[in-house]
Amino acid sequence: MRYVILRDDDTNALTPIDCLERLYRPFLDRRLPVNLAVIPEVRTDVRQADGRREGFLGPRNGATPPYAPIGGNGRLTDYLRSDPGWHVVQHGCHHDYLEFDSRSCADLRYRIERGARRLLEAGFPSCPAFVAPYDKLSREAYSEAARQFGVISTGWFELRRLPWAWRARCLFAKLRRQPHWRAAGTIFLSHPGCLLSRMRPFERMLAAVRSAVERQPLTVLVTHWWEYFPNHAADERFIGILHATAEFLAAQPDLRVITFEDLAEGRVRLPGRSPHHGSSA
Repeated sequence: MRYVILRDDDTNALTPIDCLERLYRPFLDRRLPVNLAVIPEVRTDVRQADGRREGFLGPRNGATPPYAPIGGNGRLTDYLRSDPGWHVVQHGCHHDYLEFDSRSCADLRYRIERGARRLLEAGFPSCPAFVAPYDKLSREAYSEAARQFGVISTGWFELRRLPWAWRARCLFAKLRRQPHWRAAGTIFLSHPGCLLSRMRPFERMLAAVRSAVERQPLTVLVTHWWEYFPNHAADERFIGILHATAEFLAAQPDLRVITFEDLAEGRVRLPGRSPHHGSSA
């Protein structure tokens, strides 16, 4: 059996319900769970490194408060809680630029706890997984996140950014070409890049997804809902590729689309891991 986790990043209090419904109804109707990395309390003027306003903020609409908690959009949270196919995981706190690349344990702990509190206030259960904005964590951030979450999902792992006690586990996984590993009671998942992205050639996108899924026992597919709506208009071709991905995943008899919680709660074992690797480092 092979497994896929679909991770969509950047849902926040400003996200239009219609966008999520348009993108993921074909998944939900096929009972393919969608893991939303939700920004608990988005900063409404956050910028990228080059000064551009982040795409997940949507169009400017008059005066807005500096921060918008996800629970402040009751229609959105009601919508997400109404369908069991949606699964919420914590995506940082404010999504400040590289906010979890900090070396301050106090600041990191504050952001994790504040974000978790905002999600609980919005009516979501305790999150099983953590996704850092921009897939970037400092050594201190890894330690703080691992204390609270059963799964950390990111793009890649640099040994110099990991606590010393975990480095042998990570190196062993790298040598065996295993993209996922475990230490300190936490599962660490990498992904093969954002295969479903406007930055990639559309004509080769679905083939790349198929290749990644067929190449390894567990694949994390990462995408961003706002990339499908450039200039706030639907990109029909890109949306069609996402929906073709749903068809492909649903048609594979030896494949199961799962949630981060399935791994965290042990309902699905981390593929490629022998039993003695489950102990804490």
